[in-house]
Amino acid sequence: MHPEILAKEKIPARLITRNIWRERFEDISSFERYLARNGTIILKFFLNISKEEQRQHFLARLEEPSKNWKFSMADIAERALWEKYQAAYQEVIGHTSSEAAPWHVVPADHKWFARVVIGSTVVSALDRLDLQFPKVDPPSLQEFKLVRKALLAEGQE
Repeated sequence: MHPEILAKEKIPARLITRNIWRERFEDISSFERYLARNGTIILKFFLNISKEEQRQHFLARLEEPSKNWKFSMADIAERALWEKYQAAYQEVIGHTSSEAAPWHVVPADHKWFARVVIGSTVVSALDRLDLQFPKVDPPSLQEFKLVRKALLAEGQE
């Protein structure tokens, strides 16, 4: 939406070509593939609110003094680009979602629902890790018995 923002990023000029986004998508996917191959679980969430819900948020920020600080006229200018942002989000998600690093597009008009979806996704990912407490070897268990006995004796002194 704003090429001037990209210009301020101090990206080497040789990298700013007409293929910049395709190349960035490739880099993102490659990095995520590397992380996944090394055992990192990648969970990406896109909280998708509707244009109407955004409008309600803006109205609340204007109407409630405690939320005035959240309001910015820049948000209204960006809202005019809603369709372009939607297309950009689809492009990013389409090009950077993979089996190892899928995007979870979450309807977020209702916070409670978004939290349920995200929470259940995180819990499912943790369950798949099949985490277990470390096992203590028998010699250590014997040593623990001696330490326990000594600690209990301390309390009787």
